[in-house]
Amino acid sequence: MKTAKILAALAGVTLVASPVLAASLNSKDRARVSRAAPRDRDDVRYCLLQGKKGRDKGTIIGAAGGAGVGLVAGGGVGETLLGAGAGALAGRLIGKSEGTNSTCDRVLRRNP
Repeated sequence: MKTAKILAALAGVTLVASPVLAASLNSKDRARVSRAAPRDRDDVRYCLLQGKKGRDKGTIIGAAGGAGVGLVAGGGVGETLLGAGAGALAGRLIGKSEGTNSTCDRVLRRNP
């Protein structure tokens, strides 16, 4: 039974983590880079990628933490997956703000 819970948690984390592992910009962000001042284009691209990496990392860590809490608390598969989902959401929100530094914040504010 313990093995089934662990496998279910790993499957849940994999499902949550797989779409967020790609490190490329979407069309909206690419348009933002092209609108930026020529001297800031490299910085804007770098900062957008850093923010995305922070969100992705936070999502994965939050999902794993939520699944771990669900397992330790003795919950079933549903509770473990629910904990993984809630952890992924919280981790994404936290990682979004922690992914960039003050220099990136200024560059992105200057180039909306």
